[in-house]
Amino acid sequence: MRDVVTSVMLAMCAALPAAAQGSTDIYLAPLSVQGGKPTIGTPVNLTNRPGYDNQPSFTPDSKTILFTSTHDDGQSDIYRIDVASRAVSRVTTTAESEYSATVLPGGKRFSVIRVERDSTQRLWSFLLDGSDPRVVLETLKPVGYHAWIDANNLALFVLGSPNALVHADVRTGKSDTLARRIGRSLSPLPGGGGFSFVRQDSTSMLVSATWPGFVTHDLVALPRGSQDIAWVSPSLVLTGSGSRLFAWMKGATAWEPVADFDAAGLTAISRLAVSPDGRWLAIVATPKP
Repeated sequence: MRDVVTSVMLAMCAALPAAAQGSTDIYLAPLSVQGGKPTIGTPVNLTNRPGYDNQPSFTPDSKTILFTSTHDDGQSDIYRIDVASRAVSRVTTTAESEYSATVLPGGKRFSVIRVERDSTQRLWSFLLDGSDPRVVLETLKPVGYHAWIDANNLALFVLGSPNALVHADVRTGKSDTLARRIGRSLSPLPGGGGFSFVRQDSTSMLVSATWPGFVTHDLVALPRGSQDIAWVSPSLVLTGSGSRLFAWMKGATAWEPVADFDAAGLTAISRLAVSPDGRWLAIVATPKP
């Protein structure tokens, strides 16, 4: 993205120029759960280059990770990693920038936040090979992040003062503001029936929301320095802070540390993604110099 947006957008939205984003890599670690407690193996750096590689999302078969990669020209496109071979290939090659790739329910297309040539941020979709771009929500903007609640309903982070949690129905294009002052982490609940978001007030509170109906339940405050989560199961969620990963089980009052990757060279752990088969954890972190 070459145009300058407001300082609020630069701080909060997905579409940051590479210099502002900093250098991040995507790591892959084996994941298992026994007795409700997760075990995370040694992470392997999948991208391992200077620049922004971020926002990993597994495909439904758990064989591929889609992610955003920004290169020296400031252009951000969607790439894929084959989990078995670790091979990286490019998916989109456009004049625009694409972020936050997420496979749609049904598995035939993926959605992105697209930064258009005039810096408008809207939700688009592509076929899995990166062809056939289509706008999903014509009038809703500026969109920063999104999660599919089901095949017809979306939860979206819409930039503003303050930022808003918005529900949109793709059949009608109708949208409604559900909450304000939210964080960037939006996730469908495992098994369906709703989604989670982070409410930002005196703390960063993880909140579950039923759908339809939008009945909310405060779950647990995130650890200091955390803003991203990943559900492992309906009762288990992970987050990261610094070089450490933490787990929370429903019913617990606090997060428990489950891994520290300082010795492996990971710092500033942020986004996480769990493969649908539960065998892998993708971790975004800044490698030690």
